[in-house]
Amino acid sequence: MAAVEERTSVRAEARYVRTAPRKAQLVAEQIRGRPVPEARTILAFMTRDAARDVERVLSSAVANAEANHGLDGDELYISVATVGAGPTLKRWRARARGRVARIKKRTCHITIALALPADEVIPATISRPVRPAAPVPEAEAAESEAPKRKRAPRKQAETAEAAETAPEERPKRAPRKKAAAEPKAEEKPKAKRAAKPKGEKAKPKTTRKKKAEDS
Repeated sequence: MAAVEERTSVRAEARYVRTAPRKAQLVAEQIRGRPVPEARTILAFMTRDAARDVERVLSSAVANAEANHGLDGDELYISVATVGAGPTLKRWRARARGRVARIKKRTCHITIALALPADEVIPATISRPVRPAAPVPEAEAAESEAPKRKRAPRKQAETAEAAETAPEERPKRAPRKKAAAEPKAEEKPKAKRAAKPKGEKAKPKTTRKKKAEDS
């Protein structure tokens, strides 16, 4: 039989955190080796943005210890707090004279492990009983087990009766004839102007200047 390894720590890990590993490493160094209540106080008053990400991982590790092993989170201390580099997202930004500036968006993996004082053995995982399925009433069980009856095909007589009893369709109305257009009132022919004889010339138009000269 294979020997069962004794567990001495409970861990939690956050991967691909959008924080530079150097910035998160500075926060992790401040809480390594400290009790959980003290580490929470340090992270609550730290002004670095990476402290919020480290605090989430610490809360996850405490929840794992309390829910899976029945431990008290305030009795544990942080035995491991490491930050590893993740993949870097490469972006670019336009600069002067048609050039390009690189933008490196770094990610990291944060790991925190909690242990009991004096590195005591962590108790085994709590086995939770499986909830039994709700009992099914006998009447419903009998109905589900009984084979379903197939419907008999409808007879042609029934379809004929249904056709007789169906309301008669109304005949469609004939399209209305358009009213004959009323005859328009006779328009009077316009009187044509009398044509001038060909021999006569048109009178020259008198302007204000000519009138002044004549006077």
